[in-house]
Amino acid sequence: MYSVLKGASYILAHTPDMVIHNGTTQTTQRTIDPESEYLKNLDKSLRTYEECKAYLPNQTYIGNMTPQELAGYEQPWFLQKSEHTEREGKFGEIMPEDEFIGLIAICDVFDLVKLELDFANSVRSKLESHSLMNPALLKALEKGIALPEVLQLIQDTHAETLYFEGKIVGCIKAAHDIDQSLSAHVIFENLVSKASCVLSLLHLISKTGVNAEEIDYVIECSEEACGDMNQRGGGNFAKAASEIAGLVNATGSDVRGFCAGPAHALLHAAALVKSGTFKHVVVAAGGSTAKLGMNGKDHVNKNMPILEDCVAGFAVLVSTNDGVSPEINSDIVGRHTVGTGSSPQNVISSLTAIPLEKVGLKLSDIDKYSVEMQNPDITKPAGAGNVPEANYKMIGALAAMRKEIEKSQLADFVTDHGLVGWAPTQGHIPSGVPYLGFARQELMDKKLNRVMMIGKGSLFLGRMTNLFDGVSFILQQNSGAGEDESVSEASVRKLIADSLKDFAKHLQGDEG
Repeated sequence: MYSVLKGASYILAHTPDMVIHNGTTQTTQRTIDPESEYLKNLDKSLRTYEECKAYLPNQTYIGNMTPQELAGYEQPWFLQKSEHTEREGKFGEIMPEDEFIGLIAICDVFDLVKLELDFANSVRSKLESHSLMNPALLKALEKGIALPEVLQLIQDTHAETLYFEGKIVGCIKAAHDIDQSLSAHVIFENLVSKASCVLSLLHLISKTGVNAEEIDYVIECSEEACGDMNQRGGGNFAKAASEIAGLVNATGSDVRGFCAGPAHALLHAAALVKSGTFKHVVVAAGGSTAKLGMNGKDHVNKNMPILEDCVAGFAVLVSTNDGVSPEINSDIVGRHTVGTGSSPQNVISSLTAIPLEKVGLKLSDIDKYSVEMQNPDITKPAGAGNVPEANYKMIGALAAMRKEIEKSQLADFVTDHGLVGWAPTQGHIPSGVPYLGFARQELMDKKLNRVMMIGKGSLFLGRMTNLFDGVSFILQQNSGAGEDESVSEASVRKLIADSLKDFAKHLQGDEG
């Protein structure tokens, strides 16, 4: 019996100050040329929170618009006006920077985050009205300190500075005097990732209605790593985030695979549930501050706003078959192996055509492909092109080569089986996962039969191998096996019980 997709959540935290002070494009530029025109004029290219909320791809990410609706707007989307400006959506929310900094403090369990007193009080007041914030969590914001103390920590201990609206509002201390893996900068990055993961978990519990105490296992699949000098990247973000989110009965671990990490993690989750090891498994990830403003220079040079101004996160619930939710068909799995090679044709074939062919399906039998769903508003001005469209063209070209469609049908294939991109460019965030919430609904509404999620990754980034990476799997309409099988299981149990009773009577008769 296949496991099922029970729900998904997606969050954004608008963090313009972190763009300036923590995105690697900006920090590198500050090292190379601190007086550059780019840095001097950067703040003029930053969006307000209201502008961030009104951005069409952001509203799509949190579920207030569908990808199909987004496709109806002319690109570039940052020039268009949205009817949606809501903070909350069907799948999650867009949190302002000050509240997100407050959440970072809530996620700190080693007293490393120090917030200025007035700022801490202001944020606590705002988060008190947040529907997902447990009052017990807000106690962490009662420990504000005076601004001179914050400045002293920054000066004396090289603590990482926290800014809001250009002003210093706190800092994050190093967790060790000499351990670079526990430096203030690394602790900052890890707490940001943890906080965005926690917010995603809270929304997942709220949106799906599952009891937090029912979650058995959490798999965290971001691109960050926590550990100390003796085990860099040892983990465990999953347990750390689950603790704050109140998943008291959950255990968990971290899965890493660069951009392909979420796809690997979802396969793990599906297998754990299908095997009966766990009933409810969550796959979740927070975002990355390093990639904030990653393409900022190209955007500013083209008189665009900085569009990479949000930390993103997501969470996905995989559960036992309920007879309704879309099934994860773990019998159809594409995989890039060590021997696959790195040519685009080999890569895309290993993830799509080859696993489908094994079960007698064609590429056109997949209604929608969810690939690298990067927002073209961000990637095209930076010279990376339209990433999702390029993937769909490769799949379509492969279908034409295999004589499954005519060459003249390639454009229609891209339109019919593809999607526009809307996700932030934070590696693991756009890698197939953003469509899961929409796909679940469309499969349940019988609008689609099959969806293929594809995760791809570039392993050379770690300088350990030049190999490419990727896995894929199928989501399909529920066959009703959950309901039937649950009835069958009950019948079997009754049959066994009746047989035992008959056997007991038989024994009693023999004894008599």
